[in-house]
Amino acid sequence: MDLDEAILTCEDSMEKTLEFLKQELRGLRTGRATPALVEFIKVDYYDTPTDLRQLALITVPEPTQILVKPYDASCIQQVVKSIQASGLGLNPSPEGKQIRLVLPPLSGERRQQLVGQVKQIGEQTKIAIRNARRDANKHADQAKKDKTLHLSEDSIEQAKHDTQELLKKFEKQVDDAIATKSKEVLEI
Repeated sequence: MDLDEAILTCEDSMEKTLEFLKQELRGLRTGRATPALVEFIKVDYYDTPTDLRQLALITVPEPTQILVKPYDASCIQQVVKSIQASGLGLNPSPEGKQIRLVLPPLSGERRQQLVGQVKQIGEQTKIAIRNARRDANKHADQAKKDKTLHLSEDSIEQAKHDTQELLKKFEKQVDDAIATKSKEVLEI
């Protein structure tokens, strides 16, 4: 692998990490109902952990309600148990072939806890991005030691500089995503 490939691999890894962060943040609760809040809850469906979004239609009929309509009505009890066990603080109400979730208003203390959770997820994401930079820099150092590649000192330093610029770019995107989500959580 040459230096350009190492940088591209690093950037790809950072992009995937950022995308994972965005998915995680979508699932965190704010004051408004959103299908993303419950779509990744794992339901034990025929002894297989399955995402709720694969088992049911999830809609938002009102800003504080989520309606879950399982495609297979026989799994309603498993869905209810999974939602209760999810730790989201939701109380599912089965209504025939559907389940209604009413989101209670968040207290100020709970909002602060959620902001702390958002920041913690952001810090974990930054660590993963820094690890991608570390791997790219290790590759550059290895290329420096490998005399068969005939790389100049300048090209190796440029590769490290490019990797550092990628890190700055992605850390800024993480900070922006965290700030946006924190603001969203604190809105009443």
